[in-house]
Amino acid sequence: MFVLHSFGQPISTSSLQKYLENLPFNGTISSMKRDSYLEQIKFGFRNHPVVALLGPRQAGKSTLARAYRAITKGAVHFFDLEDPTDLARLESPNLAFSDLSGLVIIDEIQRRPELFSALRVFADKRKLRFLILGSASRDLIQQSSETLAGRIAYIEVRPFSVLEKTDYKRLWVRGGYPRAYLAKTELDAKSWLQNYTTTFLERDIPQLGVNIPAQTIRKFWLMLAHYHGGIFNAAEIGQSMGASGQTMRRYLDLLSNTFIVRELKPWVENIDKRQVKSPKIYFRDSGIFHFLLGLNKFSEISLHPKLGLSWEGFALEQVTAHFQLTSDEAYFWATHAEAELDLFCNNIGGKRLGFEFKYTDHPKVTKSMQIAIKDLKLKHLYVVYPGKTNFKLSEKISAVAFENLRTGF
Repeated sequence: MFVLHSFGQPISTSSLQKYLENLPFNGTISSMKRDSYLEQIKFGFRNHPVVALLGPRQAGKSTLARAYRAITKGAVHFFDLEDPTDLARLESPNLAFSDLSGLVIIDEIQRRPELFSALRVFADKRKLRFLILGSASRDLIQQSSETLAGRIAYIEVRPFSVLEKTDYKRLWVRGGYPRAYLAKTELDAKSWLQNYTTTFLERDIPQLGVNIPAQTIRKFWLMLAHYHGGIFNAAEIGQSMGASGQTMRRYLDLLSNTFIVRELKPWVENIDKRQVKSPKIYFRDSGIFHFLLGLNKFSEISLHPKLGLSWEGFALEQVTAHFQLTSDEAYFWATHAEAELDLFCNNIGGKRLGFEFKYTDHPKVTKSMQIAIKDLKLKHLYVVYPGKTNFKLSEKISAVAFENLRTGF
């Protein structure tokens, strides 16, 4: 049983899902246009018989699949692995697929990773194309990379970003999950986020085969909110929770592999300086982060001690969305003494670029920025701030207005 905390009464899984889907919101979820993703799906199928849409639950993967189905010529077959009937149909996948042709869409593939071997057989015959949707990373669904090597293209589907929505304050406060961003009121957005986290903790994690009490992960989640934008200290958190650092590391991997937390790896340059070698962590969705801190309005965020770190995490996610960076392409850099860089990218168009995220009206050049440019041999460093105008700070440092992320640097 789940508890709808805002009303204090237990409700069933199906009732909770219906509640989440029917909160008031502005706009039509089913009619959302995300053309860039549709183009990525088309491109993926040009060279691969299998395309995987991976991303957090409720980010819009199923909506995209329906949109792609609508523009697909020929037969389309849909299997939802949360539907008992579809699960039963796929108990014998070879029989289920043998009489089909065209496109097969399989939603929530992480529930039946053993299907990948059947997908390989039919993909090799070129009789079927498969569009598979999963709420876990490719690292968590290891069978796909092993069984479908060379046959599968991966696309990460993110919640809304500044590339799609112009109201950046709403995007920052509520986050990018469509039903939170489009909610009619801040109270509706809060209620959706509250029940989304409950569903994730009490249903989604167990469905991944992870046997951790929901209250334990909830406590870890709340503690992690206080480390947002900081160095992950497994031993320190473990001591607070009465568990080992290794266990805390396992919990972090779980949240990272389900797209809830970004583990930003440290970059270590070949220089004669002591450099930080532990990861930094951020909640990938600012709405979830604010919900965990009890913040519902911009006026509350603007007065909170975590304001700067909230902006840092939010802007960092928008930049990674702009450049479509994977977790292996984004780093932070810091020395133990004098310098740090919020985001370091080793190869964007063959260039080394750095990014700083400052919540200020007047960004300025700092000594740390100059050291980062020299030590990391940066082609350019960009300071992303909540303004309206791009301008040069120095020859290799530019201030970039957040709203201009839609048009480029």
